[in-house]
Amino acid sequence: MEDVWQQRRSNDAPARPGDRRNPWQRDRARILHSAAFRRLQSKTQIMNVGENDFYRTRLTHSLEAAQIGASLINQIAFTGSEQAKLLLPDNNLMEALCLAHDIGHPPFGHGGETALNYKMLQSGGFEGNGQTFRIVGRLESYHAHHGMDLTRRTLLGLLKYPVLMPELPALNTQANPTSLAQWKPAKALYKADEEILDWVLAPLSAADRRLFQQVETLHASPYQRSLHKAFDASMMELADDIAYGVHDLEDAVVTGTLSAKDWHSFMDSRLAELPKPLQQLMEKLVQQLFSNEHHLRKNAIGALVNIFVTAVAVQEVLPAAEEPLIRFNAVLPEGERQLLNALKSVVFEHVINTPEIQQLRYRSQNMLLQLFSAFHAEPTRLLPKNSRARWEAAFTAEGQAGADRALCDYIAGMTDDYAGHMYRRMFGTL
Repeated sequence: MEDVWQQRRSNDAPARPGDRRNPWQRDRARILHSAAFRRLQSKTQIMNVGENDFYRTRLTHSLEAAQIGASLINQIAFTGSEQAKLLLPDNNLMEALCLAHDIGHPPFGHGGETALNYKMLQSGGFEGNGQTFRIVGRLESYHAHHGMDLTRRTLLGLLKYPVLMPELPALNTQANPTSLAQWKPAKALYKADEEILDWVLAPLSAADRRLFQQVETLHASPYQRSLHKAFDASMMELADDIAYGVHDLEDAVVTGTLSAKDWHSFMDSRLAELPKPLQQLMEKLVQQLFSNEHHLRKNAIGALVNIFVTAVAVQEVLPAAEEPLIRFNAVLPEGERQLLNALKSVVFEHVINTPEIQQLRYRSQNMLLQLFSAFHAEPTRLLPKNSRARWEAAFTAEGQAGADRALCDYIAGMTDDYAGHMYRRMFGTL
């Protein structure tokens, strides 16, 4: 069965004399050397690129997630059951997943994501993880037809949401709204990439696929959430959460965005709900976190990561499933999960949700809305030569929806800096 998960859509690999790499090393190399990965160096993590030279970008966040992913593998290899150890991905596969998990994010983070989703409502929507899947499966030019042509298990591990977009509102999106609050994207893949999803899930039985692709609806369509992910994806997402919750917290503390007073007003009541041993450990670490001694702060950050890595466990989440890769997930115990959620929440409340960051997000969203509108109105006049050729080919083959997707691919691939440069070239200052 392992051979099935090592297959590539091309059923081929370049014949290179003396190459002794395993399939996961090949996948890692293709991701690491891709243009989409390089662009992460100039894409927003939380604070806009260029605002400060200390905090993380999407690139450094992805590198840190990869290191944490390797630590999770080491921990399960030491403490897990024999069955869990047999399931563990190769270190190169785990690193590949963590390095690739954000390459579909557009310029300006989740604000940019919402803007592109609004402009794409008539043509299948936009979502960062769906764009990641599209980049590795179709857009990067390692293969004439299959993108990076990654192995099936690597593609399965990148599926945070292994379902297709629901029906989206038939809205005229030519006019740009003053608020995008109601247009956050559904968490799903594009229908345009359904054939790739079908290939990835082909080894699953019909019953397993039905279980794996269950969703719940949140409020009203198009808001939905898929309920399950594969074992490798659960480890990748946990590494991502830890990197976000802990390392972005470090950025907030070091830059003074989060003060000790803010921390205590938000976190004290939440920490009081944790198991006693965690409470006591956190009391000590918080003192170090807000210390003026940099080495003490760094020790606190390392200790926080260690709390989560050493608590990881493997749990059966789909007992009825036949395929072990979807039957089991890596999880945190309740106390550690509560703590990690609290860390993510304090970063959101006192960093992401501040007027300063939201004002920059609003400005950035409007930049992307106007760029999309301009390129959509006059694509053959304004698009760069290569992008215009892709737009024309997509329009001929798939009509307006395909052309809109090609335009969205172009804008989503921009870095923050390039999007700002393009906006100034076309519109002057905002």
